[in-house]
Amino acid sequence: MKEKYELEFMLKSSPRILEKMFSSPDGLGEWFADDVTVKDDVYTFNWDGSSEKARLIYHKLHSRVRFKWISDEEDGMDSYFEIGYNIDPVTNQVALNITDFAFSEDKESAILLWNQQVGDLKRILGA
Repeated sequence: MKEKYELEFMLKSSPRILEKMFSSPDGLGEWFADDVTVKDDVYTFNWDGSSEKARLIYHKLHSRVRFKWISDEEDGMDSYFEIGYNIDPVTNQVALNITDFAFSEDKESAILLWNQQVGDLKRILGA
């Protein structure tokens, strides 16, 4: 059974740019995967010659997106990954919140991967 974990990162960026980076195939392809395509509500994420499909199950504009891996759906797992953010109205500081699930033996490497991906996002945003 996969266990839920949450991560938080601080960024500086505008909601308009963040929305593109989290919900569009082009934006996700800049930092989350090598290439992303979408057909209907199914996104295909490509990394180094391998690919995984995920269904967009929730999207709240300027707030968060939630995806469920098709393989987890087929296995009957109640897991997902969510990318969300809140903006402090005073400082304009952005709190990026990641919610994901991993098997306990994979959790550490999953967190390292998120750290790397968010590092890529920060470089792209100049944040």
